[in-house]
Amino acid sequence: MIRVLLALIFIIVFLIISLPVLGVEWIIHKYKPYAADISQLRIVQWAFRVLLFISGTKLTVIGEENVPKDEAVLYIGNHKSFFDIVITYARCPRLTGYVSKDSMAKVPVFSIWMKRLHCLFLNREDVKEALKTILVGIDNIKNGISMCIFPEGTRNKTQERMLPFKEGSFKMAEKTGCAIVPMAITNSAEILENHFPKIKATHVILEYGKPIYPNELDKETKRKIGVHCQAIILDMLKKNEKLI
Repeated sequence: MIRVLLALIFIIVFLIISLPVLGVEWIIHKYKPYAADISQLRIVQWAFRVLLFISGTKLTVIGEENVPKDEAVLYIGNHKSFFDIVITYARCPRLTGYVSKDSMAKVPVFSIWMKRLHCLFLNREDVKEALKTILVGIDNIKNGISMCIFPEGTRNKTQERMLPFKEGSFKMAEKTGCAIVPMAITNSAEILENHFPKIKATHVILEYGKPIYPNELDKETKRKIGVHCQAIILDMLKKNEKLI
């Protein structure tokens, strides 16, 4: 339980100390928006790397050269753990917002950081509100901000490798033509979820697949782009499970 206690202490201390930091960043943003965005990104990435260190997570990264560094992309991945966000966000090379469930917007301080980092809150129960959220994501990508979404729609708590991908998750890429970067996250549930509330030192593999440009796909593949992308991630998961 020592890792859990250390992680909780670090999160609480970070959120408290970050309150004046958020104030300073707000002032900077008034004059230099991009500089504020980048500094806030790096602060959170540092915090996430500390969390991974505290949790004893050994991370192996494969295919990081596949991530375009000079353009906004849509990251997609399988989702088994809360740590999936920590693992993947810590490695984003440029401004990136994550699509999260709308209940996260109610979490004090944490939600402020999410908004500052261009994260979006998706209401799964209201189609109109969900569409508005996706439209904001499309604008983000057009403005050079990458987005990340987990197309299963929720954390997969089953024994299956993945839940079916929701095709609507790919609208941000279809409407902008941006690259889709598949991410296969192997063994992340072993950090916490498989033996909650304990945090255990774990080997996790994160693999980035080659970027997929929707406009370069044939008509049939583009029509079932979720199935296509899920098959790519599934192949990576099967391969990497042998390396754990």
